[in-house]
Amino acid sequence: MAYSVASKKTGRTFYLHQKEVTLRGGRKQLIYFFAGTVRDGAVDGLPAGYAVGENSKTGLPILKKA
Repeated sequence: MAYSVASKKTGRTFYLHQKEVTLRGGRKQLIYFFAGTVRDGAVDGLPAGYAVGENSKTGLPILKKA
């Protein structure tokens, strides 16, 4: 089951995902993002050292370092 967060502003549910991307220099980096539906790469829990916050203008969830 994917980790989910309900927006306090809009009430919509968002699901946490991770993806490995390649940067311009060729270095690979793991990124985390929230999506409105469960897709490939859904994560079951928060990564260590992170907490969930919310953008006050849009109501979209964001990950912050704890």
